[in-house]
Amino acid sequence: MTETQISTIRTRTAAPGAAKTPGRTHTSSGPALSPLGLFTVLLGAALPLIDFFIVNVALPTMDHDLHAGPAVLELVVAGYGVAYAVLLVLGGRLGDTFGRRRLFLSGMAAFGLTSLACGLAPDAWSLVGARVAQGASAALMLPQVLATIHSSTSGSRRARALSMYGATAGLSMVAGQILGGVLVAADIAGTGWRAVFLVNVPVALIGLVLAVRTVPETRSERPAPVDVPGTVLLALSLITLMVPLTEGRAAGWPLWTWLGLGAFPFVAVAFYVVERRRDRAGHTPLLPPSLFALPGLRRGLAMVVPFSIGFGGFMFVIAVALQQGLRYGPVEAGLALAPMATTFFVASLMGPRLVGRYGSRVVTAGGLIQAVGIALLMVAIWRDWPDLSLAGLLPGVALAGFGQGLQLPVLIRIVLADVPSERAGVGSGVMVTTQQSALALGVATLGTLFLSLGPSAGMGDALVITLAAQLGAIALTLLMSLRLPRKVS
Repeated sequence: MTETQISTIRTRTAAPGAAKTPGRTHTSSGPALSPLGLFTVLLGAALPLIDFFIVNVALPTMDHDLHAGPAVLELVVAGYGVAYAVLLVLGGRLGDTFGRRRLFLSGMAAFGLTSLACGLAPDAWSLVGARVAQGASAALMLPQVLATIHSSTSGSRRARALSMYGATAGLSMVAGQILGGVLVAADIAGTGWRAVFLVNVPVALIGLVLAVRTVPETRSERPAPVDVPGTVLLALSLITLMVPLTEGRAAGWPLWTWLGLGAFPFVAVAFYVVERRRDRAGHTPLLPPSLFALPGLRRGLAMVVPFSIGFGGFMFVIAVALQQGLRYGPVEAGLALAPMATTFFVASLMGPRLVGRYGSRVVTAGGLIQAVGIALLMVAIWRDWPDLSLAGLLPGVALAGFGQGLQLPVLIRIVLADVPSERAGVGSGVMVTTQQSALALGVATLGTLFLSLGPSAGMGDALVITLAAQLGAIALTLLMSLRLPRKVS
């Protein structure tokens, strides 16, 4: 890929002389995001990620209260994840067109309302429906975060903001399970598991007030129309893959799951063909194949997939193993991950300084450290199960978190470094869709592996085998990290 080709991709959608929107609207030429504005958009990034994981420790009490059964409980998790992943790129495109601040506010308001609906759900199927709507509202809000950062910051401010986004993303995924355990155990005013959703309502209200005051309006100077065929085919691709994988085990692998998986490669190929044809015709498809000509985005996203599969699967499996295998309460199950959150945060603070000195080799070092942590955790489980204590979990969990904290924020910076501001919504939508889809895929694949092995091998051995599979994903990220651009923008 020559510099001329990359420059062509960066400027392809620029519109010289395009009229600027009056008032608070900013384009890439005059952005301004204050520290409080950055805090506000990061709050918007945290909420959807927290809610993807917060239900993991609440599932047993949901099952008890709603008599849901395993298949419906899987839908409580999968319904949110699938709706979220399917609509993320579309959410980014709508932000480019109608204004990212406007979509952020709409998504935040909808997220608060759908969280209230989840918390007040009278039965299991009502909860599933509310979770699907909650995932859709999250898909409106989250792409605006990275797009706003990308289009309203530059230079070192952008690098710091992207590092903070990466830290927020990782911490939110771990903190979700910790917070979920605390809220379920606290049983505030008898709300039990409902508190894990109701807590979002006041937070969303605070976010709305802050966003109105602090988040600048940005949009693409030349917004593209919605790509309806691409949107439909992307949705079908993700649904035919993730729904069967997530629901198959609990539902007993009925015929529709195999038909869905069989249809997936054909739908995915059709999506690629349609998008490539629109791209070559000079249109702006939902997911432009030309965007993948940017080496940082292409190589970074390729690493985000195995990283997120391992992370998502680990968080789900460890919650089930601690509660059902070791009989930990929800608070203990959540607090077992507190060392991971702490070390992730410390590593993410160290990351920008280390990247300035060692470049992308920080990602390689993070993968090695994470691998050592997972290996220590496997040894502890193999040696001490079923008498494994929180102290026995500590070394492995802490090291794994530190390694992850060195990887994720840097990968996000690498993915978005070459994306032009005019395509910030599309680029951030691609980034978060890839991450979210891989997280859900991790729950579906590693979760299914663990739950399938549990009855025959025992939960301890099933957990060791599942962690070994995650170790394989980490080894893949290690090899791929050697091909990342050495210098990180």
